[in-house]
Order: sequence, then C-alpha cells, then structure tokens
Amino acid sequence: MITASTAKVAPGRLLIDGQWVDGAKTFATINPATGEELTQVAEASAADVDRAVEAARRAFDGKSGPWRKMPASERGRLIWRLADLVEQHIDELAELETLDNGKPIFESRNVDMPMVIDVLRYYAGWATKIHGETVNTFDAAFTYTLREPVGVVGLIIPWNFPLLLASWKLGPALACGNTIVMKPAEQTPLTTLRLGELALEAGIPAGVLNILTGGPETGKAIVRHSGIDKIAFTGSTAVGKEIMRSASDTLKRVTLELGGKSPNIVFADSDIDNAVKGAINGIFYGKGEVCNAGSRLFVESKVEAEFLEKLVGRAKKMVPGDPLNPKTRMGAIVSQEQMQTVLGYIEAGKKEGAKLIAGGNRVSVDGGNGFFIEPTVFGGVTNEMQIAREEIFGPVLATLKFDEVDEVIELANRNQYGLAAAVWTSDVKKAHQVSRQLRAGTVWINTYGLMDAALPFGGYKSSGFGRELGQAALEHYTEVKTVWLNMG
Repeated sequence: MITASTAKVAPGRLLIDGQWVDGAKTFATINPATGEELTQVAEASAADVDRAVEAARRAFDGKSGPWRKMPASERGRLIWRLADLVEQHIDELAELETLDNGKPIFESRNVDMPMVIDVLRYYAGWATKIHGETVNTFDAAFTYTLREPVGVVGLIIPWNFPLLLASWKLGPALACGNTIVMKPAEQTPLTTLRLGELALEAGIPAGVLNILTGGPETGKAIVRHSGIDKIAFTGSTAVGKEIMRSASDTLKRVTLELGGKSPNIVFADSDIDNAVKGAINGIFYGKGEVCNAGSRLFVESKVEAEFLEKLVGRAKKMVPGDPLNPKTRMGAIVSQEQMQTVLGYIEAGKKEGAKLIAGGNRVSVDGGNGFFIEPTVFGGVTNEMQIAREEIFGPVLATLKFDEVDEVIELANRNQYGLAAAVWTSDVKKAHQVSRQLRAGTVWINTYGLMDAALPFGGYKSSGFGRELGQAALEHYTEVKTVWLNMG
C-alpha cells in the first residue's frame, strides 16, 4: 500500500509582489505514485506575467526599490536565512518533492534538499564578493570596471529536480542583486510554492521573488516579455531552441542547460565491481530522469560478459516501490505522459534489434495506477540506434562495446549532446588523456554523478551553454560596466 502523506498539500496560488493571489484558471498536479490528484494550482495568464514583471522591476530599480540598493551583506544574510528555513522544514519539503515528482524519499531527503541548503549558503557568501577591477592604462585616466546585476530575470525550472534546480538559479540571481520571475514545471510546482512562503518569512522584500505556476503558455509569456532582461532555462533541447528564437525579439540574455546522452566508459583495467555500482547509479538514480544520466554505457569487449552479468544482477534487484518508503530506491515516473514516452523508446529499442536483458515493463505497485517502470537494460546496442542517440529521460540503459581507446572516444563524441561523461580505469594517465578528449562539460573519473555547489555545471553542443553553480554562474547574472575618469 502506498504510504499516506503527512505533509500539508494546499491549493497553489501565484506569488506576485509579496502577495498570494488566485489565477483565472487552475490545473491539477498529480501524484505519480497513485495517478491521483494532489491539489489544484493556479495557472498564470499573460496579465499575471505583466504584473509579476512590473513588481520585479519596481523592486529592482524603482525609487524605493529595496533589493538593488540593499547592502550586499544584507542580501547575503537574507539568502542565508532562507537556507536556514529550508533546513528547518527539510522533512516537509522532501515529502512534497516526492509526492509531486515520484522520486524516492531517500533521494529527496538525503540528497536533493541538503544540496539546496548548500547552494543557497554558498551564494549567500558570494553576495559580498562580487566586484570589478581597476585597470591602469593611462596616466591621465582613472579606469575601472563594475559588476552590476542584469535586472529582472526569468527562471524556468524543470520537473526532475524541482527545488534543487530552482536553487541553482535562484542563489546566484539573488546574490548578484537581480529580481526574479520564476516558473516551476507544471508537473511539480509544490516545493517551489512552499519556497516562496519561506522566502517571505525570511524577509526577502516584496517583488524580489515572484512565482508563476502554469504550463507552456505561461513560460512563453515570460520568455517574450520585454521587461525581462535574462532567461535561465533547464529542460529539453527542443524547448531550448524555441526559447532562443523567442528571446531574439527582445535581445534578452539566455543561458540554457539542456539534454544529455552521457557516455559512461568502462575499461578492462578498472575496478569492475565499483564500475558496476557507478553504472547503476549513473542511470537509475532519479529514475533516469536526470539530464546527466549515464545512459550510454561503453564496456571494453574483453570484460563485457562479466560486467553485464553483474550489472543485470543488480538491476533486477531494484524493484519499483512506494516512493515514501525510506527503503525504496526506484520510484515512479513523473507523469503518465513521460511514462508512455519511455515505454515507446523501449519498444523502439526492441524493433531496432537491441537485446532486452533486464526490465522493460510497466509495473503496478500495491495494485495501484501509479507510473512505474522496471529498471531496463539493453545489450547489443549500436551507436546509431535511437535508444543510443536520443535522450530517453527514464530508467533505460543502452550498453555498447568497444576494443580501442580511440574507438570509444570517437563513439562517445559522436552524439549531439555533451553534458557529462565518465571514465573508469586504474590507469591515471589514460583517465586524463580520455577526459581531455571527451566533448562534455563534466567528466567523472572512477565515479559518477558527484556534484558540489562550488563546481560549475553545464554542457557542450546541444546540451546548451552557460554554467550553473560555482563562481562561473555569477557571470550570467551580472553586466560589466567600464568607467573612465579623465584626470588630464
């Protein structure tokens, strides 16, 4: 039986200028573990977007705009206070995330929410350390640069890590002095709305953070709005391209973190048992609904049979279960639509001649109607098959074999994406040589998926551009101004 929730699930409203308001329409947010409605959430209209942008603009550069003129140390203190409140409500937020997304409570409580706190505290510390330079070019001139906030930024958040990826954008945007119009994914709005309540409790002034729930039309209105100076988006490559086209009309700045089809490369000289664990974590953590999932597994031919035997054995032990059970490691796919997409890719793999060696089916948990899929592994995959070329965004692993180092580098790079990669080997020289030749924004050696607030994350090629996390993210939320003083 699916565990009953203890978290309070309230109807969702819009946060505009420090006030919670109703929308003209509402939509349902669904519990993917049961297929049942959790609550109704307001859908923001174009007029709501106008009001939110106006509020953010007043908070940024109005005569009484409280945020840009606030001392940086005070901004940092408020961001830190928000992190404290997230920590105080960590169990509630984790449960809301699991209810809305379907991920195991183990992940929400022990991975996602702690990193949200770390990210907010990391950028709280940066608030007082954003500065320009003095540049000595001419004796008769005093020249220097300033780093100033971009202005009003639109943050569009995906459904796979709703609160975590919100923090990746929110932290640097606030630290740099910007004001925000943020839209969570329509599938998973609950934790973002709760964060809005905590932001008001922390003392973040009205208009600094505005939250608009809704579907694609709400997102399009945010992207097209002439009063928004920058868009930060995480999501699919197709939507990222559409955002670039729409943003060109107003020449707003854009950063995009998009899809991935990350290669996970296992050499014969690696620690096989650790590499198996890494491969399992790389594809099945987060139900495979992870942009940097290691969904293309390349195994050196001489150890392929041994490796796949151990891999399949572990995969078959991962049984989808109640996401609110602390022992569950494979939760529910986020929505019925996404479940059907994943099942479609599984059928495509079969038709193209890949060998299904584990999973591949929708399953029922406790006789319910939730959206669960078995951990799925394909063998005998070639790099040209659809399941090796396209992002599936689900618990489906394509395994390929190779014989030579140059061969696997060429195969790994022969893909439109370049978000992440991993290399497993006991040869340190080979590890670094291969890492340097992989076209990916992050390369892990003898591990998979580790993240830190201080290390930048982003992609090459169709995986987008710009970086989140680390000092690098601050560049996307600031403008550089040069100042000349003539002393001649």
